[in-house]
Amino acid sequence: MTSPELLPIPNIPDPSKKRIVIIGAGFAGLKLAQKLAHTQYQVVLLDKNNYHMFQPLLYQVATAALSPSAVSFPLRRIFHKKDNVIFRMAVVKEIDKRTKTLHTNLGTISYDYLVLSQGANTNYFGNQNIQKFCAPMKSTSEALYIRNKIISNYERAVNLAREEDRKPIMNVVIVGGGATGVELAGSIAELRNKVLPKDYPQLSFKNMRVILIEAGSSLLSGLLPKSREKALEYLKKLGVEVLLNTMVEDYDGFTVKLKGNEPIETLTLLWAAGIKANTLQGIEENQKAPNGRLLVDEFNRLINEKDIFVLGDQCLQTEDKFPQGHPQVAQVAIQQAVNLSKNFKEELKNKSWKPFKYKDLGSMATIGKSMAVVDLPFVSFHGVFAWLVWLFVHLMAILGVKNKLMVFLTWSWKYLSFDPSLRLLIRPRYVKDFKRQWMLEEKDYED
Repeated sequence: MTSPELLPIPNIPDPSKKRIVIIGAGFAGLKLAQKLAHTQYQVVLLDKNNYHMFQPLLYQVATAALSPSAVSFPLRRIFHKKDNVIFRMAVVKEIDKRTKTLHTNLGTISYDYLVLSQGANTNYFGNQNIQKFCAPMKSTSEALYIRNKIISNYERAVNLAREEDRKPIMNVVIVGGGATGVELAGSIAELRNKVLPKDYPQLSFKNMRVILIEAGSSLLSGLLPKSREKALEYLKKLGVEVLLNTMVEDYDGFTVKLKGNEPIETLTLLWAAGIKANTLQGIEENQKAPNGRLLVDEFNRLINEKDIFVLGDQCLQTEDKFPQGHPQVAQVAIQQAVNLSKNFKEELKNKSWKPFKYKDLGSMATIGKSMAVVDLPFVSFHGVFAWLVWLFVHLMAILGVKNKLMVFLTWSWKYLSFDPSLRLLIRPRYVKDFKRQWMLEEKDYED
């Protein structure tokens, strides 16, 4: 009997003209599929999840400020009444360039054009112990794990008699001084300062350390120096211990070993120190940069290929202003997708393609209530107004009116009461072996 993975994916009709297969429904893949709706192309969107997650707010899921449904949106709902767009929940394992076929866990599918927009995953820089014992935050399930871990730590600590036994359980160490690390550290510090003492009055939260570790000389390296300094000031105001120019050497699940510093005891190490591009079998080594990103030309076409394109965090594209490649942020992915969609539409008219040029719209980060930094191309500011701008920009970027309303009401309640109501410890039950295929999150292909 032929394996299902060697047969075509069922219930996908043959295209009347050309088929574009998009792998990954992040910012780039989703935007491209939306822009190609109601065109003559058949668009097949593949993703390991059946929802699009708004990754910039995952840290608020991890700190019980937002529910997972507030930052996730079902993909099938997005494509209601878009007959030329087909979605399948699948993990792609291999590209066969010769036959222009993809091999997935569901079966095979052919393509005329292939677009890779699989984003990036956590980079542990080869440290197996850190990978084993730390908690990353690149998916909704990982954010929920962090939420459960933090809450379960305090449920455990409140039942321990000795203070020295409680401290490692209560301490939280975050590694990585980018936006994710800074926002996560600020959010956890606010929980410690305002919320957790009300939940656990028997615990002394003076014993809880929130420590942010960054290997570089400053936080938020993509922002202007004044904004970096202000972010550091805000974190210290919240009581976060910031260790700059500090390397994490190892972690055994209990002790964080630092280069040149005293070790830190904690059961919770949150890793936000770097990302690496996802990959697939069938991509050649000379098509990859040393950091794993895929090399593309000015049209986002994979080098040495005619019909394969790469968008977002997964690709490395250079231009005069960005000789080392564009920053791995959502705006780059979205703008690349919009440009590629225009070029695909021009292809239908036999018109020439336009190269991609990135327009930097600015950067921002929030550290806590009424504390944020914003760098726009024409002005830089911080404080309450920056925080309001951050709230507005992220609220408008969330998909769906219901989700926007849900987030707005949650943020409003949090601002007025400073008591997020999502501190629920929902522990997964054991999933039986024969049920695991559809009940556990699939992994991306990894080398």
